[in-house]
Amino acid sequence: MATIRDIARMSGYSTGTVSRVINHRADVSEEARRKIEDIIREQNYQPNTSARTLRRSASSEISIIVRGNDNTFLHSLLEKVQICIRENGENANVQFIRETDDEVAVAVELVQNLRPKGLVFLGGSIPSFRKEFSKIDVPSVLVSASAERLGCEGLSSFSTDDEEAGAAVMRMLLSRGHRRIGILGGYRESSHDGLPEDGPAFRIWGALRELRESGVSFDFGRDYEGCSFSAEGGYQSAKRLLCRTPDLTGIFAISDTIAIGAIRAFSDLGLRVPEDISLVGFDGIAYAQYCVPRLATIRQDTEALARKSVEDLLMRIIYDRPTVHEKVPYQFVNGESVARPRE
Repeated sequence: MATIRDIARMSGYSTGTVSRVINHRADVSEEARRKIEDIIREQNYQPNTSARTLRRSASSEISIIVRGNDNTFLHSLLEKVQICIRENGENANVQFIRETDDEVAVAVELVQNLRPKGLVFLGGSIPSFRKEFSKIDVPSVLVSASAERLGCEGLSSFSTDDEEAGAAVMRMLLSRGHRRIGILGGYRESSHDGLPEDGPAFRIWGALRELRESGVSFDFGRDYEGCSFSAEGGYQSAKRLLCRTPDLTGIFAISDTIAIGAIRAFSDLGLRVPEDISLVGFDGIAYAQYCVPRLATIRQDTEALARKSVEDLLMRIIYDRPTVHEKVPYQFVNGESVARPRE
């Protein structure tokens, strides 16, 4: 049986446009409407009526939960998600929570009180989803972290391949001759099976894998400093790390916001980037290309993450279709913050 994605592919229009035609919305051109309706008739496409009933019983809005007030990357991603939702004729409300809050517990309360038609999680703590997501009965999507290993019914996810991207950062630093490399940011929690619990932890996991395969040692007690996803967190953790381990020549900050704070810390310690110490970030936020020096970083494709997440969520709100877990390609941005270590 044809799906809404099949109809979109055959017609050459987006799934959002197909959805608007099916729902008899006025904001579609006559040419698009005729073409899509013809294909629907040819394929004998039937939308899921029980899902339509659920949609009518829900509120008119989608709820977005953003983990961390100071995470600049998630703010940028939020803007793009909101634009995609609005372009599809939907409304959204936004809930900001602290990094230490339980976003699934917040979502359970939202579902009980507001009855949103769907949920978008920007960032997420995987243990919270494993523990409580079964209490949520509306279509949901986790953006920038993968839920593939969780098996949560009704929860799709779209993310960067954090493990491979973390390994790519280390390959670049190693190729420039660095052998004393530190890591800033995040928390290295693991699940019962020994695997990381979230995307940032997978970045560390991938970086350590690359170091191990290259025969380069890494001591967590000496070469790692965790912190929140904020410039202040990056600043304080960078000072602690460098004061404890002054022989480091390269640093991997697992977010650009942390890296920007670290640059200020290095300057206050009398160190220049990249002459005295090299630095690589992660996320590809706009600010990273305007700091001095321009930051080398992993750029996540926020446009694709937002678009794919919103399209998937809107389709599952109305139609009976399986969840999706997809890795969105990343790009390495060279910047100006990496050089060969001084002899």
